[in-house]
Amino acid sequence: MDTTLFPRLRDLFRQLGLPDEPAAIDRFIIEHRPLPAGTALCDAPFWSRSQAQFLREQIMADADWAEVVDMLSARLEG
Repeated sequence: MDTTLFPRLRDLFRQLGLPDEPAAIDRFIIEHRPLPAGTALCDAPFWSRSQAQFLREQIMADADWAEVVDMLSARLEG
């Protein structure tokens, strides 16, 4: 049995230094969507330099975080 735990959206918000309660995550998404057309999540203007770098590195490395980063990106597109 695989016991590996992959990060969840709450974990990503915590990693980024943001509030990770479900209501805070929903509020963040509502306040920042939609991403401008053609804008990658890591290039969005609301990230600090270190947050953007973390997101970019995780996607480029196809790390465990990449799936949840993609999930956040999808939620911000609409």
